[in-house]
Amino acid sequence: VFVGLFVFRLVNALSIRTFFQPDEYFQALEPAWEIAFGPNSGAWITWEWRERLRSSLHPLLFASAYRSANLLAQLLDMGEESRAELLIAAPKAIQALIAALGDFFTWKFAGEVYGNRSKVTNFALALTVVNPWQWYCSVRTFSNSLETTFTIAAFYFWPWRRFLNPGRPPNRQKASIDETHPTSSTIRLQFALIAAAFACILRPTNIIIWVSITAILVMRFSSTQEIVSLMVNAIEVGFGVLTVSIALDYSFYHDWVFPPLRFLYFNILQSLAVFYGKNRANYYFTEGLPLLLTTSLPFAVIGLGNALRSQSPSSSMQKLRIILGIVTVLMVLAMTLISHKEVRFIYPLLPILNVLAAQPAAASLHLVPLSNNKLRLGLMILMLTFNICFAGYVSLVHQRGVIDVMNYLRQEREASSVIETSYNLTIGFLMPCHSTPWRSHLIHVDIDAWALTCEPPLHIPLAERQGYMDEADIFYTNPQYWLENNMQDLRNNKPASVGHNVSKINGGIRRPWPEYLVFFQQLEPVIEKMLANTRYGECWRGFNTHWHDDWRRKGDVVVWC
Repeated sequence: VFVGLFVFRLVNALSIRTFFQPDEYFQALEPAWEIAFGPNSGAWITWEWRERLRSSLHPLLFASAYRSANLLAQLLDMGEESRAELLIAAPKAIQALIAALGDFFTWKFAGEVYGNRSKVTNFALALTVVNPWQWYCSVRTFSNSLETTFTIAAFYFWPWRRFLNPGRPPNRQKASIDETHPTSSTIRLQFALIAAAFACILRPTNIIIWVSITAILVMRFSSTQEIVSLMVNAIEVGFGVLTVSIALDYSFYHDWVFPPLRFLYFNILQSLAVFYGKNRANYYFTEGLPLLLTTSLPFAVIGLGNALRSQSPSSSMQKLRIILGIVTVLMVLAMTLISHKEVRFIYPLLPILNVLAAQPAAASLHLVPLSNNKLRLGLMILMLTFNICFAGYVSLVHQRGVIDVMNYLRQEREASSVIETSYNLTIGFLMPCHSTPWRSHLIHVDIDAWALTCEPPLHIPLAERQGYMDEADIFYTNPQYWLENNMQDLRNNKPASVGHNVSKINGGIRRPWPEYLVFFQQLEPVIEKMLANTRYGECWRGFNTHWHDDWRRKGDVVVWC
């Protein structure tokens, strides 16, 4: 089963052609690139890394992929183009493995909830495999994706019956391995705690899940002896994981830091998360959960309702479903209190909801009479067709231009290098900040590029942030004025090295005009007016979106050179 899932997710990862959110690149692949190839390799390191808000665990994973791919390219004496393709594919292969593990542990955990011989477990796996969000997001290099896999792995390894039926002799006919031997139970608990600890290191908000589970066990189900055992194991494992995490962060930051604490300080106490947008209070209920579950939403709602309605559960399986229901509700409510909301912030709940949805999904087949197999088959095909079309559109069509343009620019550099042995390609991105990937797709260090920035109001009092504008905001207030005052005179518009790090250009120094200008179609009238009668002209155009909620990103991606 796992091998099949890995092959499926590898195809999934390699077939993605669209852009979702900047964090996929700037919170994982850019720092990983710098770890693998050094500080002069052209990676764009954002403020979060400079302020040490992120654990180095995530990028270190992909740095190893980059190093391995680069070594393989050297051993096989690959050309520039083949090496570039391999470096782009390497992190996708790692993420495919992570996604496949998430699918696999969802299936295995469903066996813990319903029994390993139950057909319902296969419905949990099916819901996971055909879920459009899982196809779209699980193979992207978000920390949320790795957090989700760690979370469901911890749920699977957790010795539930030990805590839900303390003192009761195990039923060896139905029991998992954790019930049949105390040592196995302890080992599984330690595996679960390790996975949970790493999930919390990656995303501190994950601790809400584990605090909720502990509170439920203490108040409703477990004996004092088991709770004491849990706390002792949690302290031991927590100390070990913290030691590893702090050591890795020291090697990355060259200082003793604890990123999860700084993450909470900046994003909650300093309210910097709000700088990246606020959402309405009902966001997760009206948009987040529907996007996460799509066609399995009705089954998940029924499964959640069934779990929460259990008044006097007798078996450990019934108790476990209650815990899953309560944890889901508490997690969503807790995340609702945070102003900045995104679907992927509740992504760790998807495997849990798929498991809860599996039983109603299986039962729904019996609602259609056996004699009417055509109707049953028709409903299944309709649901599957919607999921495939939805997943295909967002993975192959929506926001593909910002990926395609990076491939075009990289290939322009590779074509030019065949003619000229020493050649620096210069590029300027006149787009909202982080609209495209960066070095993870440009690859070549001699591609010299800059882009508009969006640094948050660090160290500015909350009361003074109302009128704060970042560079991208200032640019879009009056693009022509910005170009006239921040770029060199158009009469001196010879291509020049612009530097990959935009922070080098300050103190009133104007940027030289690059060889390539990249922008969205929305900006085209301004560019046409500014660059009329100059050497510039359109040299590439690629479809990006049919629609976009950000007016600055509407239309095609256009390149002038």
